[in-house]
Amino acid sequence: MRSGDTAVLIDVADLSALFGALHRRGYTIVGPMVRDGAVVVAELGGAHELPYGWGVDTEAGHYRLWRRADDAAFAHCAGPQSFKDVLHPPRARLWSADRAPDGTPEVVPEPPSEKRYALFGARPCDLAALGVLDRVLTGGDHPEPVYTGRRDGTFVVVVECTEPGATCFCASMGTGPHARDGFDLALTELVDPDHRFLVRTGSPAGAEILAEVPTRPAPGETVTAAAGLVDRAAATMTRHMPDEPLPPLIAASRESPHWDDVASRCLTCGNCTMVCPTCFCTTTEEVTDLTGDHVERWRHWDSCFSVDFSYLHGGAVRTSGQSRYRQWISHKLGTWPEQFGMSGCVGCGRCIAWCPAGIDITAEAAALAASRTGQEQS
Repeated sequence: MRSGDTAVLIDVADLSALFGALHRRGYTIVGPMVRDGAVVVAELGGAHELPYGWGVDTEAGHYRLWRRADDAAFAHCAGPQSFKDVLHPPRARLWSADRAPDGTPEVVPEPPSEKRYALFGARPCDLAALGVLDRVLTGGDHPEPVYTGRRDGTFVVVVECTEPGATCFCASMGTGPHARDGFDLALTELVDPDHRFLVRTGSPAGAEILAEVPTRPAPGETVTAAAGLVDRAAATMTRHMPDEPLPPLIAASRESPHWDDVASRCLTCGNCTMVCPTCFCTTTEEVTDLTGDHVERWRHWDSCFSVDFSYLHGGAVRTSGQSRYRQWISHKLGTWPEQFGMSGCVGCGRCIAWCPAGIDITAEAAALAASRTGQEQS
């Protein structure tokens, strides 16, 4: 908790009042729920749909739910989806066109989304990821219309992490587990001796919503205990990035033989880019009906692991798995800071857990660092 912040307590039963306040203002609430053996991000009709009592066991290439002894709602780490799936959906129509009787096309732009989203239960690492997407997709002279329309007016309820997963390493990236900014309300869950949430506001909109929820003052010892849980979460993370600056490490490793080792394991399936909350690359396609009188342009996610992603006239630029993995990690950890002022990795660990080959980005960065150290010593 930041110095100067004031916080209050709400009981777990009063989360329904928080949902009600958001619904009355017309928000569509999206957040974590259990479905198909995972904690996914979906529309929530009420607080009862949160994943109470579920924990997550993760490792490289491994993700399993397990039943907890308590009813904690947010004692799970990042699942296969992030809020990118809501604001920058995998597939979206951009416009459609029909042939008029005189043969000229009549183009109809896709109308903006009418929904206003409340992102409930976002993690601090996901907030950092949204900061990246905001910079890329809403900045400049040509903002991406789908993301911009969905992102505008969002309300963010962040939940600080008290039990990180084995694949989490946000502490080494400076993106968590404490929530510092970018939210309207910040929650820290406490389950002992009773189930409650420490809440602090981060915006006037957050204060307005919280005013409609039953609260009680937070004793100083409770505030201290909550901060201690988050500090302990940071201290218990077992994964981390190398301590040395990553951009010069990646630049110096361009011809490292370690890329061949990664390529021997990488399936180039693109899972890591699909689950990554900051990967934003897309492509477009036109779809016509059988008559040729109606056409639609769709935007959908793409991946630098796809051969066609680097296609130029005459063929693809990156034909090998080695070159494609190197491109992904080099952009993510090496050139991204120069472009956007921060790393492209927020330490959520999704790419580790959901890689079918169990490739670990922290281990690969450590291997490059060790290889460089060995070269310098020799």
